[in-house]
Amino acid sequence: MLSNFTWTVRVYYEDTDAGGVVFYANYLKFFERARTEWLRSAGINQQLMTETHGVMFVVKSTAVDYHAPAKLDNELKLTVVVERMGRASVQFIQEAWRINGEQRELLATGRIKVGCVDTQNFRPSQIPSQVMDSIKTLELRAPD
Repeated sequence: MLSNFTWTVRVYYEDTDAGGVVFYANYLKFFERARTEWLRSAGINQQLMTETHGVMFVVKSTAVDYHAPAKLDNELKLTVVVERMGRASVQFIQEAWRINGEQRELLATGRIKVGCVDTQNFRPSQIPSQVMDSIKTLELRAPD
């Protein structure tokens, strides 16, 4: 379970379906939260990026494979790894793991691509150099 960043969440009732299992689309919410916290750990404030540079990140594509169900009250560890960086996009591999003491079980694997767009016309825009430098610095750090 190597990762450049991990974020822990608890499964709440609102995350589950009638059977007490995490609703499949909620993994995308979990992954989004982990990416947001990953950016924060690099000192990147997305609102400030929008105000200062006139750009924002938007999700371009997602693909998720589900391996096992998460259930109410499970503690999940979410991972964020940059698979590829372009001038205007970042592709991530993210995983959701159930943590139970020393036991870990892979629940879902996602490939998420985000693009940087101009806030005025929503056209692709180059990632600001300060943001790119911060992301690259994060990638050079040892895994958590």
